[in-house]
Amino acid sequence: MSNLIKPQDYKAVLNLKQTEQGIKQIKDFFQQNLSTELRLRRVTAPLFVMKGLGINDDLNGVERAVTFPIKDLGDAKAEIVHSLAKWKRLTLAEYSIEPGHGIYTDMNAIRADEELDNLHSLYVDQWDWEAVITREQRTVDFLKSIVERIYSAIRRTEYLTCEFYPDLKPFLPENITFIHSEELLKMYPDLTPKEREDAICKKFGAVFLMGIGGKLSNGEKHDGRAPDYDDWSTEGSNGLLGLNGDILIWYPILNRSFELSSMGIRVDKEALLRQLKIEGCEERKELYFHKKLLNDELPLSIGGGIGQSRLCMVLLHKGHIGEIQASIWPDDMRAECQKLGMHLI
Repeated sequence: MSNLIKPQDYKAVLNLKQTEQGIKQIKDFFQQNLSTELRLRRVTAPLFVMKGLGINDDLNGVERAVTFPIKDLGDAKAEIVHSLAKWKRLTLAEYSIEPGHGIYTDMNAIRADEELDNLHSLYVDQWDWEAVITREQRTVDFLKSIVERIYSAIRRTEYLTCEFYPDLKPFLPENITFIHSEELLKMYPDLTPKEREDAICKKFGAVFLMGIGGKLSNGEKHDGRAPDYDDWSTEGSNGLLGLNGDILIWYPILNRSFELSSMGIRVDKEALLRQLKIEGCEERKELYFHKKLLNDELPLSIGGGIGQSRLCMVLLHKGHIGEIQASIWPDDMRAECQKLGMHLI
């Protein structure tokens, strides 16, 4: 309950029927725009992968994956995915995708250790995407160009939604601002990482915050990232470390910053070895995924995830992600949300 944000004078603009219609409209329109912008083809994704292959997303390295035994495989263990960050890169190789093209899929995950609030659910749904790039494209400038194209697709979807439901008014700014987490630290040295995100998003409306995963000049990380997918340790043309980041917006309904996407240029061999060493998990070099990458069997790539329920929540002006997706919530949270006019599905 302590994590529930209570928006002042909240009133859902759309009723349940309109909300369900809006969810479908947003999902259909945005994924078509995303695939066109980045030249992505849709592929079918797994809900679970075998444990011990290094394919599942480790997130911050402490979250427990939901695990179950498979009777027909001698009780070998499978894990519900956290995300498909590494699986997608294997799929690029399997499908022989060429540079300049990629894949996207509907990713459904269970994150049992999530702290539940207005934005975080046990159930995670996102568009996971990955595209093949060249060595020359492993740059900050190329990363920024991809972010701008994704943001354009988001704004087009906002325009369509507000045209369909005139009571919804657009609020996203025309452009997205780029800033590195080290620069943000220097701007707001006395604030926590979350407070820094709130401050910069309130100032600019939409921000791509770069360089997330490595330690900053104060000896702390802005936020955690697994060492084996995003490249957060390579120096960019800006002289700062990291070829990854988050798309953040200022969400006036909750009066806070709001993450829509985590993405980045993925590790090459050098970055993988460097980050495994930094994080003290060099034993991962012996796992299936990591061996494939170190043996040059996987393409260079860029990729990320874009929250489906989160995007719908923002574009439909909802106060709780439970108004968009069906999940499990504490009874007292459900009761309090009902009082506040947030009907949890």
